[in-house]
Amino acid sequence: MSNCQEGYLCRCCGKYHDELPMSYGSPVPDYGYDIPLEEQESRIEMNEDLCIIDDEYFFIRGCIEIPVIDGEGPFNWDVWVSLSEVNFNKTNDYWEVEGREKELEPMFGWLSTSIPCYPETTNLKTMVHTRSVGVSPYIELEPTEHTLAMEQREGITIERIKQIAEDICDEEEK
Repeated sequence: MSNCQEGYLCRCCGKYHDELPMSYGSPVPDYGYDIPLEEQESRIEMNEDLCIIDDEYFFIRGCIEIPVIDGEGPFNWDVWVSLSEVNFNKTNDYWEVEGREKELEPMFGWLSTSIPCYPETTNLKTMVHTRSVGVSPYIELEPTEHTLAMEQREGITIERIKQIAEDICDEEEK
């Protein structure tokens, strides 16, 4: 799920990149990184979109979409959000049901992904909006003064997206 804008010269690595990434994501909820590797198979049950840890913590993957003010968008963060067991089970029951987006009300969740380039994002309040089958839920952040929430409301520029790409490149270089 990666739309790309024109290339850019990265100030971090000094290389020219042909495409500007328009999507980043995390393979597991942050809580999963706290589980020792040798215990993960017995404690984590997951697929691309749903995750259960220790039969007690329930997560769904969704998308924080940020409008791009001066280019094509949106810019996306694929993230994990924790849900209550009741809402997780309801989501799972409707997973393959056509029209599910009309049946399921938005659900409260806690952002469970630490997103680089922002003040801490783990545990920001969210609402999970179910979309049609095959489309990741839309994650709406609580409208606070947190930078990520403000960018979701107000949008970002291509220059900001380049800055994010360079910051992530810098983290990968370390």
